[in-house]
Amino acid sequence: MPDDSWARIAPILPSPPQRRINIRDDAGQTTAPPWQASSSSCARGAAWRDVRRQETGCSGVTAWRRLRDWTEAGVWPRLHAAILAELRKAGLLEMDDCAIDGSHVRSPKGGAHTGPSPVDRGRPGSKHHIVVDRRGTPLAVSLTGGNRHTMSLSSSRSSVPSHRIRGLRGRPRHLPQRLYADRGYDFDKYRRPLRRRGIAPKIARRGAPHGSGLGKIRWVVERTFAWLHQFKRLRIRYEMRADLHLGLLQLACGIICLRNLRAAF
Repeated sequence: MPDDSWARIAPILPSPPQRRINIRDDAGQTTAPPWQASSSSCARGAAWRDVRRQETGCSGVTAWRRLRDWTEAGVWPRLHAAILAELRKAGLLEMDDCAIDGSHVRSPKGGAHTGPSPVDRGRPGSKHHIVVDRRGTPLAVSLTGGNRHTMSLSSSRSSVPSHRIRGLRGRPRHLPQRLYADRGYDFDKYRRPLRRRGIAPKIARRGAPHGSGLGKIRWVVERTFAWLHQFKRLRIRYEMRADLHLGLLQLACGIICLRNLRAAF
């Protein structure tokens, strides 16, 4: 990992827990090897038992335990928010126009936030929901069951980032001016809360012919899903704990934002 990237991540990670020496765990490890193992498992999709100590510097069990501890400590939302603040400070966020969409993934082991997927013959699955800016930078992400409607994320509160993205002085606008979505989000009872918050819903009407022109802006959310699914651990959900899978999803969003930041300089 580049030194500049680790300099952003290291202050956010908590220190490893102190355990007795006779417990079989790499408790004396620094946070760098477990972080490398977690990010490597997310990108390659390898099982935790297949994580090689020679490559990452720690065992797969230690990497999973650190992932659990960091997820419960709320590390990944803070990491995502910190990198978003740097992007906004550098003028790399275009939040006036945002897009929202969802994507189904299989969940063969089941667990919380799973359900029969309507696009996979009723097999258990989960659904990733994401909000992106005009450039496709992920701003907010959520996890629901595979049988949940797409509008479960597009309510008045969760259709936009729940946290205020820092990076600018004064009182800048934190909500998008326009929110783009496909026909699956075409419900008037969800348009009204957006309008009350000053957000203009740009949603294609069901039954209307194609060619509305909204896809010229909304396509970036599809590209962001392609970026996310390059992390093989996110293509199929193997974690029974929903918070761990959501943590990996937030980790992937943070890595994507970090790549965009490093590519701009």
